[in-house]
Amino acid sequence: MRGVSARPLTAPRPSVTAYGPMAPPVHVRDLHVTLGGARILHGVDLDVRDGEMVALLGANGSGKSTLVKALLSIVPVSSGSVELFGADVTRDPREVPWRRVGYVPQRVGAASGTPATALEVVSSGLLDNRRLRPPRGWRDLALSALDEVGLADRAKETVSVFSGGQQQRVLIARALVRRPDLLVLDEPLAGIDRDSQEALAATLTGLRERGTSMVVVLHETGSLTEMLQRAVVLRHGRVVHDGKPPRATADHAHPHHDHLHPHEDEPPDPHSPELRLELS
Repeated sequence: MRGVSARPLTAPRPSVTAYGPMAPPVHVRDLHVTLGGARILHGVDLDVRDGEMVALLGANGSGKSTLVKALLSIVPVSSGSVELFGADVTRDPREVPWRRVGYVPQRVGAASGTPATALEVVSSGLLDNRRLRPPRGWRDLALSALDEVGLADRAKETVSVFSGGQQQRVLIARALVRRPDLLVLDEPLAGIDRDSQEALAATLTGLRERGTSMVVVLHETGSLTEMLQRAVVLRHGRVVHDGKPPRATADHAHPHHDHLHPHEDEPPDPHSPELRLELS
């Protein structure tokens, strides 16, 4: 999956940060989120350890993406606490070491109708509200990120001609160009074919082996099943399972299958038939 030779990305992992020794990448306690008058998350707890890959699973509307956006201070938190590397997101997002965090949103409008090249899209990941132009050496950094996802040889091509899976890999490269210690991906397998899923799995496997912590929102585990270390299953905004990754049954193979929706008044039992999950 390698293209042109480029300086390899590294992810230095300091043992001590400004926020305390060995602070975990993610620490969430009693998180509540209300949007538009509707309670979306109800008392969610979540921990992600250094170098761990955690899947957030659940049916549409279970609160997976809202949880991710609360982690990243994209949506407001009603109550509870969210810490990234020991810094309290809910108290003062400006104190969070955001350069240690990479975010890959759902692949909607990856090309955005703009004739941008893959190199340009990836280099945009180096910009922030304090930097209006890429830093020195940006081209090498962007090429290294594209090489990481196997697309360095297509750096000068327009993203709009890429397949859905290739566009997703460009978005991952845009997040990787920051050399993050924590990578958050929202539905990276959605709408891409099996070959593209396997290519993404290979990329994420390399990141996991390098020690990058990852939170991955998934509707079903698909090609990532074997590499997941832990799964957190959400149902109606509550955690109903936190532990060994579930293995989907044949009844839950279709991406639009909604049997992850148990009844609201039932106790949160991750082994219930409605979940259609085989915890094996």
